[in-house]
Order: sequence, then structure tokens, then C-alpha cells
Amino acid sequence: MPRQIDRIDLKMLRLLQGNGRLTNAELAQLVDVSPATCHRRTQALFKDGYISRVRAMIVPQKVDRGALVMVGVVLDRSTPESFAAFEKAVAKLKFILDCHLVAGDFDYFLKIRVEDMADFNRIHGEQLIALPGVRQTRTFFVMKEVVDNAPLDF
Repeated sequence: MPRQIDRIDLKMLRLLQGNGRLTNAELAQLVDVSPATCHRRTQALFKDGYISRVRAMIVPQKVDRGALVMVGVVLDRSTPESFAAFEKAVAKLKFILDCHLVAGDFDYFLKIRVEDMADFNRIHGEQLIALPGVRQTRTFFVMKEVVDNAPLDF
């Protein structure tokens, strides 16, 4: 059974969320615990599932993925089998950053990064509309990213 986290763990989570490159020694100093205690607590936060992974945030424009596209998807059937088939297929597509099952006019929203509109047009025609059960897609090209991947407020 996972342990209850305390104010020190919460502070560590906030600090790591802001800067995942903090060394154990820096983090320990910021939360006022020994490096050994800090390391033990950090490992427990991973083990208990509070931290799932650490990764670098890449600037999309620097790697030719400057166009952000949101796609609403409607499936032809609303069954557990059709949802499962769609989700299994979409998980294999590397250009999809996020896929969310939603309530409302769409079944899913996809967040996609591509080089440009022509790149998206190719992907849409070759892969997106070929996903299992897709009846309709609606595409939204993002004009400006106002808030993207903001840290959790806790």
C-alpha cells in the first residue's frame, strides 16, 4: 500500500515539476533534508506512482514540428470494441501527442504535431481517416499556443 505523502513530498513534487534537472543535492537543500533522505523519498515517489517519468521538453520548431493541430474524431459506433480498436491503433502513431476520450460532439480529441499544413494533409489522408471506425474528423489548426503543458497546481 502506498504511503501517505507529506508537505516535504509535496514540495519535492512542485520543485521537480518546475525543474526536472535538479540534482539530488540541490533538491535536498531546497526541501531541507539530507541527500540520503531526499533520494529515498524521490525513489518512493516514483515507486508509488506520483512521478511517472522525467523527460526533456523539446522546442517543436527546432525539430520541424512547429504546427500544432487538434483533431476531433467521431467513430461510426459507440461500442467498447470500436473504442478499443481505435485506441489500440492510435497508440501506434508516433505523430499523435495526446488522445483523449471525451463527452460531447466528438468521441476523441487528438493533439498532433507536424511540420506544416502539407505534412498534416498527407498524414490525414494516409493514416488518420484510415483508423478503425472513423466516421468523421474535424481539424483545428492552432494559431497561437497561449498555455501549453502548464504545471499542475497542487
